[in-house]
Amino acid sequence: MRTTVGRQGRTVIPAELRRRFGLEEGSQIEWVDTIAALRGIGRGEKLVERLLAARRVDRMRA
Repeated sequence: MRTTVGRQGRTVIPAELRRRFGLEEGSQIEWVDTIAALRGIGRGEKLVERLLAARRVDRMRA
């Protein structure tokens, strides 16, 4: 999916993503630079399994 950043730095989150993640007015979103955040931490590990486990933890927090 692709969105455009407007003059004031605003962008629209596509409806599909809002529904998938239950985003409503007032929801807070954390932007993560995935490449920088994960660089080097997956050596010798099954990265997909680690990411899925982290998502399960996030879901339990909500």
